[in-house]
Amino acid sequence: MLRSSLEDTKMTTITEGKKYSDEETRKVLHPLVSEWFFSKFANFSLTQQYGVLNIWNRKNILISAPTGGTKTLTAFLSILNYLVILAEKNELESRIYAVYTSPLKALSNDIHKNLIEPLQEINALAEKKGIKLQEIRVGLRTGDTTTAERAKMARKSPHIFVTTPESLAIVLTSKVFVEKLNAVEFCIVDEIHAMDNKRGTYLSLTLERLNKVSKTFPVKIGLSATVEPMEEVARYLVGEDEKRSVSIVRVPLDKKIDIDVLTPVENLIEDENITPNFYSLLDSLIKAHKTTLVFTNTRSATERIVNHLKEKFPTEYGDDNIAAHHSSLSKVHRFDIEERLRMGKLKVVVCSTSLELGIDIGYIDLVIMIGSPKSSARALQRLGRAGHKLHDTAKGRFIVSERDDLVECSVIQKEMIERKINKITFPKNCLDVLAQQIFGMAIYKIWNIDEIFSVIKKSYCYSKLSRNDFLDIISYLAGEYDLDKNNVYGKIWYDKDSKQIGKRGKMARVLYMTNIGTIPDESFITVKVYGGEEPIGYIDEGFMERMKKGDVFVLGGKKYLYRYTKGMNLYVSSAEHLSPTIPSWFSEMLPLSFDSGLEINNFRKLMHEKLNAEKPKEEVVEFIMKHLYVKENTAEAIYNYFDEQHRFLEIPRKDLILVEKYKSQKNYLIFHSMYGRRVNDALSRAFGFLIGRLGGRDMEVGINDNGFYIAGERIQIKTPLEYLKPENIEDVLKEAVDKTDVLARRFRHCASRALMILKNYKGRSKTVGKQQMKSHFLLHAVKKITNEFPILREARREVLEDLMDIASAKEVLKWIKDGDVKIKIVETEIPSPFASNLILQGYSDLIRIEDRQEFLKRMHEEQVRIIAKKFLGELGEEN
Repeated sequence: MLRSSLEDTKMTTITEGKKYSDEETRKVLHPLVSEWFFSKFANFSLTQQYGVLNIWNRKNILISAPTGGTKTLTAFLSILNYLVILAEKNELESRIYAVYTSPLKALSNDIHKNLIEPLQEINALAEKKGIKLQEIRVGLRTGDTTTAERAKMARKSPHIFVTTPESLAIVLTSKVFVEKLNAVEFCIVDEIHAMDNKRGTYLSLTLERLNKVSKTFPVKIGLSATVEPMEEVARYLVGEDEKRSVSIVRVPLDKKIDIDVLTPVENLIEDENITPNFYSLLDSLIKAHKTTLVFTNTRSATERIVNHLKEKFPTEYGDDNIAAHHSSLSKVHRFDIEERLRMGKLKVVVCSTSLELGIDIGYIDLVIMIGSPKSSARALQRLGRAGHKLHDTAKGRFIVSERDDLVECSVIQKEMIERKINKITFPKNCLDVLAQQIFGMAIYKIWNIDEIFSVIKKSYCYSKLSRNDFLDIISYLAGEYDLDKNNVYGKIWYDKDSKQIGKRGKMARVLYMTNIGTIPDESFITVKVYGGEEPIGYIDEGFMERMKKGDVFVLGGKKYLYRYTKGMNLYVSSAEHLSPTIPSWFSEMLPLSFDSGLEINNFRKLMHEKLNAEKPKEEVVEFIMKHLYVKENTAEAIYNYFDEQHRFLEIPRKDLILVEKYKSQKNYLIFHSMYGRRVNDALSRAFGFLIGRLGGRDMEVGINDNGFYIAGERIQIKTPLEYLKPENIEDVLKEAVDKTDVLARRFRHCASRALMILKNYKGRSKTVGKQQMKSHFLLHAVKKITNEFPILREARREVLEDLMDIASAKEVLKWIKDGDVKIKIVETEIPSPFASNLILQGYSDLIRIEDRQEFLKRMHEEQVRIIAKKFLGELGEEN
């Protein structure tokens, strides 16, 4: 394979954004734009004082402001102003002046609406004054745009082009469209905080491709909700190049927040009325407000809550005033819900994560979060949906039904109030995304290999890409790995003498267009009403496999009866009078952020100190109220939980990982490592693998955000604890995941992104089942060639860095190595209070909520019995 040396990239300059006065900003506005703006607003917002003139002066800028901080209008005002000036002079050319890209299809539709309306109002003003303006056109292109609309856009260029990252990459392969982009002057990247995934990595390269086709460097305008670290996000926005600079603006909007943590019952263990009280509490909160948005963390919970509210309060909730919103619903359904919400027709909308981003959904006066949102950034994002106006108070309530959630939400509430924002990171050097993008670039033109490498290295996500990794991808794309017998053919040609690369075959562009993107196929079945062809939503294949004819399930808040399947379609009939027979689909729970985990560990340490010093209960409860900004009953519940753990065993904390050793049917080791699920996934797999090597058989591993357990017949932990270090965890994990399903599944995703597996070919779609089968054979084939095949390396990187969090796991191991964190192994009769949820979660699919409560209650009674026994023992010793 091809090899060469590593090259370094020069850094972009980062400065603080300058704030301008209203007078300075007003001066640059065209009289029509000025009159339109001040007919809507009394003055410029703080965001606009920072943004409008900097954009007008062609400065790259990243603006971070809480939701409702007029970011979108700030970004567009200078652009609209510029276009109106040109339109009045009759100097508006038929080309794209500004690109707006957003990760959400719905968001793009929203901006389309928010752009066209101001333009119509400015045009009406111009007509009234007898001023002639050229037409300023806005074009929208997403995966939902029809062929006719695309053709129209190609004929008559929009001046502002609204699109998604994938559609932008597609148009950059079209010579006709690139001509319209060759003098693009502005590029807005909205909701940039939502790009901390491979889609973001993909966009970072697409932006470099856009820079390359444009004669001038398009001014980059990044819009984000509260996000950190700003410097990293700014580099992501403009790329890495010593000639580039970017200003960052943290808008300190003093939007007040009114937040509280509520529980349906006072005693979350003993009280049997948790479920009925939960719905009564939810109902009373909804009734006390005009419009409520409820966030859950899974699609199944979204459906369940809508269904329960309708059943429990049939006179209050029906299809006319309550709706479920999530990504599995059809486009028509989602838009309908958003429109009804905007018009104030809905009293309550329950959603998973689909309404977190800044779609304008009108006035919401309460946001309810069911359970923990898992990070302060996400919680603030959700809360920002309430009072989505500049000076409104954002009102939110957490409703929690278990004690771990109570602590977690209270700590996240503290982070929100103190504006501690969790950090985001962008995946780097993703070789599957690189392969797809190089193919796209080769379709556009023939490149010199050094020129294409130089463009790629300017992307922040690839600024540290080694030449060797780059050349490995070129070798793979050029068909040098001899995978033809596996139907993986070369996509590009590479001439080593002329150092040029270009596309192979007439089908290249169609291939690219129909297989583009980074979101893997998790295969959805289309649900249609019997006798009709209009889709009402989608369910995943895994859910479908568990169903049989006659089953009743919930979708979009409505109940449907399974009638029959045909191809990839499931035909159903309405079943509002029947009870659901099958629980809704499994959706991955969000992992707790590492930063929030550390914040909880810190709180645990403070609680340990107070309880160890035997401070009076009243004093500790008061401390909890002040420290976490919670009410007395919440503080008391937290105190009781910690006090039980303290008296039962000890409180694990910032400087102590507690390991409980107890015997049930198997030997259990429970690690109290409060670092979030991604870190615990890495640590548990590494320890589990090492224990297995020492002869541990039939190992069972369970993880959650608070820790993990390893169970088996023979468990030797002393040697693995001594062996595992920050220096060797990566090698241990690579070996540990090598033959796992998770690597095989991620290899399928990576192979699909790298176009080794084509999801669509010559008008035919390949099902996920077929993709998985192809992936299975490919994985064996590439391992025979080399264990370092670039796409296999990428699958490993994705498992270790994106699915798990190996960087933070290394940090934890370094703290252990340096003695900052101690590990203490203690034998127990039964799991401690802090371990109850972790042990229980293995059974969560098998037991109903009511039975779960009963299990926790029994476990709690046992724990209290042991505490009492210990107390009596201590008393006897004293006497």
